[in-house]
Amino acid sequence: MRSAWSAPTAWLLLLLVSLGGCGGGGGGSSTPSSNSTPVEEVASCDVASQKRFIDDVIDDWYLWYGELADVNAADYDDPNSYLQALTAPLAVDGRDPGFSYLTTAAADQASLSSGAYIGFGFRYGFDANNAFRFSDVLEGSPAGDADLRRGDKVLAIAIGDEFETIAELGARDATTLEVFGDNEVGVERRFKVEREDDVFEVALLKRELSTPPFAGQPLLLSRAGMDPIGYLHFRSFITDAEPLLVEMARTFRDANVTDLIIDLRYNGGGLLSVAEQLLNIFAGELGEGDDSYRISHNDKRTSENVSVKFEVPDVALSPRRMAFIVTEGTASASELVINAVSPYVDTVLVGSDTFGKAVGQYAFDQTGCENRLRLVAFETLNGEGQGGYYTGLVDTGRFTLCPAADDITREFHDPEEASLRTAVNWLNSGSCAVTSSAQKGASARQLSSDWSLRHQSQLIQGRSPWLQ
Repeated sequence: MRSAWSAPTAWLLLLLVSLGGCGGGGGGSSTPSSNSTPVEEVASCDVASQKRFIDDVIDDWYLWYGELADVNAADYDDPNSYLQALTAPLAVDGRDPGFSYLTTAAADQASLSSGAYIGFGFRYGFDANNAFRFSDVLEGSPAGDADLRRGDKVLAIAIGDEFETIAELGARDATTLEVFGDNEVGVERRFKVEREDDVFEVALLKRELSTPPFAGQPLLLSRAGMDPIGYLHFRSFITDAEPLLVEMARTFRDANVTDLIIDLRYNGGGLLSVAEQLLNIFAGELGEGDDSYRISHNDKRTSENVSVKFEVPDVALSPRRMAFIVTEGTASASELVINAVSPYVDTVLVGSDTFGKAVGQYAFDQTGCENRLRLVAFETLNGEGQGGYYTGLVDTGRFTLCPAADDITREFHDPEEASLRTAVNWLNSGSCAVTSSAQKGASARQLSSDWSLRHQSQLIQGRSPWLQ
């Protein structure tokens, strides 16, 4: 008996790490036209049926179905382990390092509309001096309500009754799970924080959160004798962003903005429909009918291939130059947007190379079960047919990179923040001109603590240690 499954839901691009444990989901502008695989209803959701479900779908839809490993399903007691064994050859070269996975429909959908997760509401990193700092604090979160800010230095964390310094936690090889606790409502941690010359303690309780799509409001950066620069820090391509993007476009249009800085340094992706909306906003001078991006499937599914055209909305921009602030955390839908605008607009990348997710997943639901299979089923190309950025956009050789640090000691909009300063300089002069502060910060990624580096491996394993 074949394992039953439903036709794939709407498509998207979402990096597994973008929302601290949520991957995938539906919602986009199109769906595959049909399900050509004959299936039968099954009454069981046992391990054997789940593995048959994987076999049925992967052979028909997987982008590289001909390169799957030859493994024995009976050797695997866990369906996800079986899936990862099948796709292991594609993980080696970075084409599918965990992008295909099993989850539940409920968990999958929860992340799509509002970037939902359970946590404290901050990201963290290590500065050039190896100090632990908050790198982003989400508005309306426990951390935000406690008035914590990007750049605040964490001196110690109390897991129980006693504080331990960051050095002590690292020395005893404390895990991310131990330091920050389970992803459960009510988990408490106390933090000893330094801000300038003030040291204070704050207790945070995890709760269900929605990720604000923007960090702060879109800004107009003034400059003498010229129209202002439009600046937007965009966290995630989620449904909640759609009305905000319209307001952003209106603000920038009314100010005659033609030079833009789009800050995507922590944006791991999201809904393809939202990425498409942003691309359309940028298409003021391109007009209807110009190629925006393309979707390409395997040779069994060529009928699903599509070229998406720009559809100019009522409120659109006509950018001349765009600087995208990026890091290794910039992925998926973020990379698609950058790749798509590059043939039409003078573009530069500021920061470091991007993650490298040139593919997208469909969602397949096993009939009668809660299972949802997120499977790499297509690759994304720009209007000129260029894609293949599996190790980052810069590695393609098609983009100019102005190296700059993610200077977490300063607010995103601080004119002295290394990445923002470098982006403004490029828009004003056409030169990268890396500042000394940027150079210092760039080396910090290599000097950051062993504790930090050890947990980077978790970034593509379904939960990011950088968003708590």
